[in-house]
Formats: sequence, structure tokens, C-alpha cells
Amino acid sequence: MSDETNIGADADEELVARCRGGDVEAFEGLVRRHEKRMINVAYRITGNFDDACEVVQDAFVSAYRNLKKFRGGSRFSTWLCSIVLNLSRNRLRQSMTRAGREAVSIGNPSSAEAESPALEPASEGASPLAELELKEVREKVKRCLEALEAEFREAMVLRDVQGFSYAEIGGMLGLAEGTVKSRLHRARESVRECLKRALGGLG
Repeated sequence: MSDETNIGADADEELVARCRGGDVEAFEGLVRRHEKRMINVAYRITGNFDDACEVVQDAFVSAYRNLKKFRGGSRFSTWLCSIVLNLSRNRLRQSMTRAGREAVSIGNPSSAEAESPALEPASEGASPLAELELKEVREKVKRCLEALEAEFREAMVLRDVQGFSYAEIGGMLGLAEGTVKSRLHRARESVRECLKRALGGLG
């Protein structure tokens, strides 16, 4: 664990202790520290930015109500991410059920574009063509990630996007580290093959 991670974990421990003592502002500090990262996780799982925001809001409410159950056996961020994952899975199942009833096409490019959070602006020196190609690549990566089965997508998001350790991921998903590594390997291979097919038209 890096020094920066240790410092972050120590700061979380202090804020959690203050929360348990009734300090509401301390919990607001935890929200500020982790909100963006948790929204990223939820968005990668649900594929919908509005759903992700609602999931994370619900996750923080749940974390606040159950803070006394957090024993400190893991980092606060790991415990919080477990809550986000569970709620994201539930929201994804609800969305898929609703989409099936409404017969809405989930492959509509304009719909997916509208739901995506804004991409970071390219550097000032990038040409319009370069910006367009970069946007296309990001969208194709997103679609390849969304095409994975949920269990493989979760492993890849937690490791390759969020940087959690294998042990932390195993704890969140209730899996042995070897199983996490196996799922991650399969997820990476699937995304690699998907991108080979998807990016063939960009060259």
C-alpha cells in the first residue's frame, strides 16, 4: 500500500471516528473524498450516469445508517464500494427488466451519448480530427466494457479502472484472489478482442 493510500486511509479513520461521535460534518467530508470515485464505479456497472448518481446517493445514506457496523477490518473506501456494487447490481437488474418491458433499444447511439458524463477536454493542441478519434476510441472502450458479463465487468472496473488490490476485490465480491485474477484475465482478453474488432474501422 502506497504512502498516499496510507494517508488517505488514516484520514478516513479519523472522519469515521468523528462521525460515530455525532459529527455530521465529518461524514460530509467522507462524501467529498469518495463521491466522484464511487460515481465512476456505479456508472461503469450500470452504464447510466443518472442511475449512478442515485446509486451513490443511496449508498452514502446506507453507509451513514450502518456506520456502527463498519468494524475497520478493511478501508472505509473498500466497505463503501461494496455497498455501491450491491446497489449498482440491483439498479442494473431493474433497468434491464424495465427495458425488456418497454422494448427500448439499449444500443441507440444517441441515447448512450446523452447518458455519458462529459469527457475531459482534449489538450489545446489537438486537432478536431484527433479529438473526434479520441472520443470514438473512448466510446468503443466503454461499449466493450459494457458488453462483458457483470461478474467480469466488475472485476475489471475494480482493478483496472479503480486500482483496488486483488485482496480488496476478493473481499468485496466474496471471492478467492485466484478467482479474481482468473475473471480479470478473461475480462481483459474479451475487451482486447472486442477492441480489435471495433477499432478495425479507425485505421
